[in-house]
Amino acid sequence: MRFISFKHQDRSAYGIVHGKGIFDLRARFGEILPDLKMYLQASALNLVAPLPTGTAADYWMDEVTCEPVIPSPRKILCVGLNYDEHRRETGRPKSDHPSLFTRFADTLVGHRGEIQRPRVSTSLDYEGELAVVIGRPAYRVPPQRALDAVAGYTCFNDATLRDWQRHTNQFTPGKNFTATGGLGPELVTRDEIEHFEDLKIETRLNGGVVQSARLGEMIFPVADIIAYITAFTSLSPGDVIAMGTPGGVGFKREPPLFMKAGDIVEVVIESVGHLINPITDERREE
Repeated sequence: MRFISFKHQDRSAYGIVHGKGIFDLRARFGEILPDLKMYLQASALNLVAPLPTGTAADYWMDEVTCEPVIPSPRKILCVGLNYDEHRRETGRPKSDHPSLFTRFADTLVGHRGEIQRPRVSTSLDYEGELAVVIGRPAYRVPPQRALDAVAGYTCFNDATLRDWQRHTNQFTPGKNFTATGGLGPELVTRDEIEHFEDLKIETRLNGGVVQSARLGEMIFPVADIIAYITAFTSLSPGDVIAMGTPGGVGFKREPPLFMKAGDIVEVVIESVGHLINPITDERREE
């Protein structure tokens, strides 16, 4: 199943994608379950009846505006240096433990939403990633049971202000400018995914491939990351884990390749989705 969060005529909603149509779940559940995060929470408690199949679409995809597939996650945890090619291009040593940092919910934009380059920097870099969406509460979960906590997968662009990231050895500033993280278009449930490790992930800038890898090349796989995170904090339905980016980032190229207004950046993951975001400059306050 493929879920989407969207806006139609200034009304935020969520639903199931059928081809190019959307079956509106908010119209069925109303304010009891107003968004996809609340829907996942209710589903984890077995409070949602089986969903209808083969239902006619309420909207066509071209009639709506995509929102971040989870509009306001309680937690967004990101994994750094999780592909060996990226670790080597940055000159970082191997580690027995994953590198983690956080993002804030107001950094997110949806599919075709604008990623904004702030006025204080011209070093806006792309980072195409797989994102994991949690579907069940998880705390101190062993790796062999960790995937049971996963609702599904989506695409993420962890766009980063490299100069602000390198102000100190803490990543937080460079990763948390408003409207710099693309998330979507859809949440694809685990049962839709086959041969996970063989799936290709690509980042494209203005049509050219700038990053390419297989999901099986991650140093720390999804189950290990969930087990590590839940050893120190709980995860709830709707929480998001960004699984790290492959090699080929812009700031390690010669000359560096940074994004600018007018660029189009895409994250494409086989069987998961195709996330597209235009780059714009931050709007000046009047």
